[in-house]
Amino acid sequence: MIRMSDYDSGDEPPDGGSSEPDDVFTYNGGRVDPGESANIRYGISETYLGDPVRIPVTVVNGAYPGPTVFLSAAAHGDELNGIEVVREVAHDWDHSQLHGTLVCLPVMNVPGFLAQERYLPIYDRDLNRSFPGREGSTSARRMAHRIFTNFIEPCDLGIDFHTSTRGRTNMLHVRANMSDPTVDRLAKSFSSNVVIAGRGPAGTLRREATDAGVPTITVEMGEAHRFQRTLIDRALTGVASALAEFGCHPDSSVHWPGWRTIIDDDDEKTWLRADAGGIVDMKRGRGALVEEGEVICTITNPFKEEDEVVTVEAPFTGLIVGVLENPVVYPGNPLCHLVGLSPDTRTALQRERRPESSQSEL
Repeated sequence: MIRMSDYDSGDEPPDGGSSEPDDVFTYNGGRVDPGESANIRYGISETYLGDPVRIPVTVVNGAYPGPTVFLSAAAHGDELNGIEVVREVAHDWDHSQLHGTLVCLPVMNVPGFLAQERYLPIYDRDLNRSFPGREGSTSARRMAHRIFTNFIEPCDLGIDFHTSTRGRTNMLHVRANMSDPTVDRLAKSFSSNVVIAGRGPAGTLRREATDAGVPTITVEMGEAHRFQRTLIDRALTGVASALAEFGCHPDSSVHWPGWRTIIDDDDEKTWLRADAGGIVDMKRGRGALVEEGEVICTITNPFKEEDEVVTVEAPFTGLIVGVLENPVVYPGNPLCHLVGLSPDTRTALQRERRPESSQSEL
């Protein structure tokens, strides 16, 4: 059964805040019982005109007990790939045998999404540096607090979807605090080839949720302002694999990606940055394997003067995880994100790929 509801967070809870059994999902203003689904427009703030700012939330409470998992996207309003992942899980998948509860938040930064901007268009705040939030604080922290307390803290696990910022693109990879055993398990079960280990910056959803006892990973995939179907499909495979690992879909299988590298040392990753301003000719793309000393790109001035060409080479053999797409740079601008691979991983990667694959949709 699907129910629709609107709720302004300033309203009083209709049930008076009474305690509920563990298999009932409750938020401030409503509840979703086992075997039910609810599409909710939940008020987290108000506009300059005093109208409510509501985020869409779909809660699917399975008929069978199991973990509560949140899937979130668009903490940055122009990051669209994750929106489609969360929508398809919520509305296109068969959840008749779901064990547990899915809390699906496809668009957390509604003001940014409406403006197609990365940050909240309210003093340019970053919602993904504002968690867990706080009442009585800035507008961003108030929004983050209402999202966090109602739809993140009640969960057992979380997957937060992102893309690269404007002008860059990422291959699909996971970022996770691998020192937490459950985060480690979740990250590996997502079926990504690359996992970049680390706690994450303060205020990010994955760090603050994990610190609050809700082990959470970030999935980076593609670029802003578009749907990229190949990446969306790969992320859906990852979600299905993770849900199988934690028993939400007990009849499904965990997916092995073929090879995996976990980057947990700063010496194994680097951002290559421009040492000169100019126009970039990128020779290798997202997901490409490059050898030490190989030319990744060149930077030239408008006259293409040969004595002014700056050549950027790979400092070590590795995989291009993120890469510039906007071909103009100032000195210091990032060009690509390179991560190292062990010899065994390089062999597995080379065996998997066809000879003609200079670029990848990873």
